[in-house]
Amino acid sequence: MKKVVTMGEIMLRLSTPRYERFIQADSFDVVYGGGEANVAVSLANYGLDSHFVSKLPENPIGDSAVNHLRRFGVNTDYIARGGDRVGIYYLETGASMRPSKVVYDRANSSISEADIKDFDFDEIFKDAEWFHFSGITPALSEKATLLTEEALKAAKKHGVTVSVDLNYRKKLWTPQRAKEVMTNLMKYVDVCIGNEEDAEKVLGFKPGNTDVTTGELELEGYKSIFKQMKETFDFKYVVTTLRESYSASDNGWSALIYDGNEFYHSKKYDVRIVDRVGGGDSFAGGLIYSLISGKDYKDALEFAVAASALKHTIHGDFNLVSVDEVEALAKGDASGRVQR
Repeated sequence: MKKVVTMGEIMLRLSTPRYERFIQADSFDVVYGGGEANVAVSLANYGLDSHFVSKLPENPIGDSAVNHLRRFGVNTDYIARGGDRVGIYYLETGASMRPSKVVYDRANSSISEADIKDFDFDEIFKDAEWFHFSGITPALSEKATLLTEEALKAAKKHGVTVSVDLNYRKKLWTPQRAKEVMTNLMKYVDVCIGNEEDAEKVLGFKPGNTDVTTGELELEGYKSIFKQMKETFDFKYVVTTLRESYSASDNGWSALIYDGNEFYHSKKYDVRIVDRVGGGDSFAGGLIYSLISGKDYKDALEFAVAASALKHTIHGDFNLVSVDEVEALAKGDASGRVQR
């Protein structure tokens, strides 16, 4: 099996049941998730040797997070133990015209206070073929910024392909700090994934007339910034998901990829949303799996879009689908008929 590595934070998610508002809820549903952990689960589901790098406290909640990853086939040997807490986020799931809301309680989590000496990156990247991280991880703290760059240096030393999901989070840092840090890290990146907000806030590139609040997309604007990003950072591929937000319950979902010569826009899915959290991570997982398996970039994009369309129908952060299920959708079977 091909070895892939992701690094970041896995969090405890507490979500209101039955689309309730925070003020209504008497209980929370418990799952675990987080950008790079979600990608790791997707890759394990697709049969790759998926490793997740993080740090979690030595307490029952830390144990639960580790066991949750193991349950879905992720190798947890590179998770350091120590620190005081697991990060938490609270989710109020929206519906129709009411948007979802997220409240974070992640300050001073174990991974945000991890030291470089907590990890043996030469061992971690031995025989690895791919490394994935997101813009969330270096945003967690100054220590996490240094840790991310050290991991990237080690990955490139070992000849590992690197992908990033830019994933701007305004509650973690400012656009100015994001640009300062992430622009420096882009020299290690081969495949760059990000939506319209990420491209603008993290790297300073803004697509033409796109306004995500209207559901209207202007693809020529994306083509312009993709060319600029390719020229500036020499990425092998620049990729974005394209979400047309008709409401909190219904979205259009497609993606665009650029290889330096050609733009390719995937087919679009009209999705009725069960849970949109982790949609971008499921896209990254599908893209990584496809490219590492030898698919050409067009087929890889179609697989990734189909995988992430399916994720929107699954509760929780993780995309719990098989290769066969994704390929069936990518080939056109969107009937949703009962399988007996």
